[in-house]
Amino acid sequence: MKNFDLSPEFEKNFKQLFKKYRTLEDDLEKFKAILLTHPTGVGKNFTIIHSESVCKIVKARMACRALRDRSLRIIYAHMEEGEKFYFIELYFKGEQVNENRTLINDFLRQFK
Repeated sequence: MKNFDLSPEFEKNFKQLFKKYRTLEDDLEKFKAILLTHPTGVGKNFTIIHSESVCKIVKARMACRALRDRSLRIIYAHMEEGEKFYFIELYFKGEQVNENRTLINDFLRQFK
C-alpha cells in the first residue's frame, strides 16, 4: 500500500498557499495520482535531485489550476521499500527561488 506523509514545513506552506490558490487541494490529489503510477515522475517536470538506495528526493512542478499556465514546485521523497512518499516542501517559484536544502538534508539525516 502506498502512503503519503507530510512534513510540518510542507503543511505550513500548503496552508499559506491554499489561502491564495483555492484549487490547491484538488491539484495535490491529482499529483498524488500521478505518483502512484510513476513514483519518480515522467518528463521534464520531474528532476531527481538526490538518489540513494533508501530513497530518492525529487523536485517536481505541480500544476495549479488557480495559477493558470504556471505551476508550484514540490519537493518529495520516494522510498521504494514500502512505497512511501514524504512531501518535504511546497513553494511558488515567484516567491522562492530554490528549494530549501536544509530541509532536505534534515530529512536525509533521519536515515543515516
